[in-house]
Amino acid sequence: MSKYDFKKIEAKWQKEWAKGKYKIWAASDSGKEKFYDLVMFPYPSGEGLHVGHVEGYTAADIIARYLRMKGKNVLHPMGWDAFGLPAENFAIKTKTHPSVVVKNNVANFAKQLRSLGLSYDWSREVNTTDPEYYKWTQWIFLQLFKKGLAYEAEIPVNWCPKDKTVLANEEVIDGCCERCGTQVEHKKLKQWLLKITAYADRLLEDLKDLEWPERVKEMQRNWIGRSEGAILNFQIKESDFSVPVFTTRPDTLAGATYLVLAPEHPFVTRLLNDGPNQPLIKNLDDVEKYIFSATKKSERERLAEVKDKTGIALEGVMAVNPLTKKEIPVWISDYVLAHYGTGAIMAVPAHDERDYEFAKKFGLPITEVVKGLASQLPYLGNGTMVNSGHFDGTDNIKAKEEIIHAVGGQKTVNYKLRDWIFSRQRYWGEPIPIIKCPTCGNVPVPEKDLPVELPKVENYEPTGKTESPLASIDKWVNVKCPQCQGEAKRETNTMPQWAGSCWYYLRYLDSQNKKALLDSKKEQYWMPVDLYIGGVEHAVLHLLYARFWHKVLFDLRIVSTKEPFIKLVNQGLILGADGQKMSKSRGNVVNPDDLIKEFGADSLRLYEMFMGPLEDAKPWDPRGIVGVYRFLNRVYMLVTSDKVKGKNTNLERLLHKTIKKVTGDIGGFRLNTAISALMILLNEMEKNEELNTKDLEQFIKLLFPFAPHLAQECWQQLGQKGLLDYEPWPGFDESLIEETTFDLVVQINGRVRAVVKADKDISQAEAEKLAQGDEVVRKWLTGPAKKVIFVPNRLINFIL
Repeated sequence: MSKYDFKKIEAKWQKEWAKGKYKIWAASDSGKEKFYDLVMFPYPSGEGLHVGHVEGYTAADIIARYLRMKGKNVLHPMGWDAFGLPAENFAIKTKTHPSVVVKNNVANFAKQLRSLGLSYDWSREVNTTDPEYYKWTQWIFLQLFKKGLAYEAEIPVNWCPKDKTVLANEEVIDGCCERCGTQVEHKKLKQWLLKITAYADRLLEDLKDLEWPERVKEMQRNWIGRSEGAILNFQIKESDFSVPVFTTRPDTLAGATYLVLAPEHPFVTRLLNDGPNQPLIKNLDDVEKYIFSATKKSERERLAEVKDKTGIALEGVMAVNPLTKKEIPVWISDYVLAHYGTGAIMAVPAHDERDYEFAKKFGLPITEVVKGLASQLPYLGNGTMVNSGHFDGTDNIKAKEEIIHAVGGQKTVNYKLRDWIFSRQRYWGEPIPIIKCPTCGNVPVPEKDLPVELPKVENYEPTGKTESPLASIDKWVNVKCPQCQGEAKRETNTMPQWAGSCWYYLRYLDSQNKKALLDSKKEQYWMPVDLYIGGVEHAVLHLLYARFWHKVLFDLRIVSTKEPFIKLVNQGLILGADGQKMSKSRGNVVNPDDLIKEFGADSLRLYEMFMGPLEDAKPWDPRGIVGVYRFLNRVYMLVTSDKVKGKNTNLERLLHKTIKKVTGDIGGFRLNTAISALMILLNEMEKNEELNTKDLEQFIKLLFPFAPHLAQECWQQLGQKGLLDYEPWPGFDESLIEETTFDLVVQINGRVRAVVKADKDISQAEAEKLAQGDEVVRKWLTGPAKKVIFVPNRLINFIL
């Protein structure tokens, strides 16, 4: 019996696996069935790997090792998402160039990942900051530009005064920068945008084909926000201005008792520009103050589902309901957005919860126009029209079309989704490959001149102006126009940190290709990604953007699949021991390096999988890893003991049950219960004086995906050569799994009095005899039974 020296064992096998940059994993045999196993690549922060990373990476690695043993050709790569604000801000803080920061962080992350025994194909490694990589990110941008999907426009934007850059709507939470928490300001700037809205319907429609968690699909549906409705026009009294309104409920038009405009609505802007000379608004100063306060809020904050909505009436301004011809007041409120629909809503408080709360707060009229079985207000269902003139008594669904026609409305489809703001006023990002010519306008950089490399500069700090620090590098900025050869300037805004991650999964397939994004044959063989593991926090940003780019590449015939990721699994958060999210400020962060040093990588891997279901949030229990460490010790001690010599086969049935259980659990991502089954089997093995070597070898194969270092060492200790990755996964005999006994439930007058072990398929007579032999049953059998009810292989009931 030998000591379990995990440090020696893990160093030994990591060295063996690292030979040839792990190329042993990059099988090129296209005759095999492929499986593309991908985990979301990390941002290599200065803080290094955390236990949350370990969870997702270990789960993906278990699947990779398991499927290789099942004979699949598995692609399991890793790379680095290294452009963006975190590296740049860390560089500014430490006065170290971002390129140096990223290089050091990547080296540390790679070392940590190798220490976990993760079986990545390192020959395919990518880095989004490598010019050979972002050359193709820029190339994709040019294709978007040529298709009219990348354009420049002056728009209202979210501005982070601390990070000194524009933020996409998705990057603002509760009015603050998602990354640094600073209150966002609103500016109007000229920005590059990507026309993701052109793909809105396809992004919605194709969700049905994906094996994703329903909550992620629903998050994307809600963000895209498709709704069918109509445009109805409300004439402003004593004005030549007509306010178009988008509504999904034209049937409730007669119940529209007031209008609400966005603070940025063109009509409001026009009135404010006219100032004191305009004759309509009586409370101009108060309106201006309200609008100023509204600009301090983010879109998410303005759309939040809170009952205490704010607003102000445009005193003196009245609109005309196009169906009833009644005059209704006009308000402005920050919960209405200028770019959603028409920037105006018809408020129907009797049939809309938000309108109802607003009307109750400000004492506005509430008119019921749809009568259903329920009598509560607001009533949101269907029913019969009331208080709607000659439409009274009509079914409201039928009335929709008739009302649209009656008031000259127009049927249309609306989306919450906005085009993706793609400009960032920072240094550390991919340069946008556009040249701005005073004669020719925006001119794409010729593809032969890609990549447009990010210049190496000493001063990379943001200027505080609404432009990138690149704007001050005259030598880099000033160029000749590719079309007219006149004096021109480079675009100085850079791409957002999401750009490189939109397509990285494709570059893994052909990472060394210098002539094309990727080889079409390799793409057709490997795509789509069969399994994608990552956090739910990427449900809207990364996953929506990547799907958008993939569909553009599909239209360009560069990829052969409509969707990039077929199956998505979200790992849950690993919380601190206090049940809170891990953070330095709380002092509850667990460092995986310390755990590997004390218990070994296999213990850490096994414990994180054993904590609970992969998708659930789980609190860290420092005692838990100790138990798993002891389990691995016991495995090693058993393998190296003198028990391994016998021909004992009494474990055969349990072994085959365990093989079936572990096989099914890995396939269903029930990794915690698979480990439980292995623990049960080990307990039984330890009870035997002698062990069948073949049985123990099967056990080690089952353990291998979870604890690869120990399993590989045990395999060698058992006299086997070669790597377990190439060994076949154990099979099971169904006949050995089938139970030969069952629990016979014994009832007296229908009440359960005992449960006895019985041979399967026994007769009624045998069951009666067995039951009557039980001491508890004899106590209740006070006389002969009038009747006996027998259900084979289940129960026997004595009726006295």
